[in-house]
Amino acid sequence: MKPVVKPGIAPVVKPGITPIIAIDGPAAAGKGTLARRIAADLKLPYLDTGLLYRAVGRRVLDAAGDPRDPTAATAAARALLPRDLDRGDLRGPQADDAAASVAAIPGVRTALLDFQRSFGATSGAVLDGRDIGTVIFPNAPVKLYVTATPAERARRRWAELQAAGVPASLPEVEADLRARDTRDAPNMRQADDAIPLDTTALDADAAFASALEVIRTRLGYE
Repeated sequence: MKPVVKPGIAPVVKPGITPIIAIDGPAAAGKGTLARRIAADLKLPYLDTGLLYRAVGRRVLDAAGDPRDPTAATAAARALLPRDLDRGDLRGPQADDAAASVAAIPGVRTALLDFQRSFGATSGAVLDGRDIGTVIFPNAPVKLYVTATPAERARRRWAELQAAGVPASLPEVEADLRARDTRDAPNMRQADDAIPLDTTALDADAAFASALEVIRTRLGYE
């Protein structure tokens, strides 16, 4: 029987294993909340890769450009700075649309590839996004694919917007999410060796417990 890993105590993993934890899935499935909690608990660096695309989209908008323009978007991705990820306007419908548009451009994804791969590659990290387990870290020892029904994902996103004071109707939010799923589809696929985690009926604690059990097994906690 494996020992219980107490929250807040970094586990000791088997020698030779870099603890890269790849968490993929559609928007508002709960992967960001889960990834942040896992990173904090295991004392690993965390990267929300979606912020990279949001920041690129914002840079394009700042220059009065079109996020769907490959030339403008790729140039913005190449010029991205770490401080761009700290902007306060990377959430909301406009940022969502811009991020989805630039993320569909191959040049943007290529420009951001090295940034993502270098993040925590030596000491380990938790990364969430769309293609972490398939493209960025295809050999990651831990891969989770987090999902939820469109209706539940829309309810969560709508609640976030309400809490932030952003006006939006639930049907509009669900329609936007479904449209984004369609745009994201070419770059979003569950890795063959990823463990699916449906959070539709799970609260944050239950999702975390399920994920930690997968991590415990895959990393071979000592």
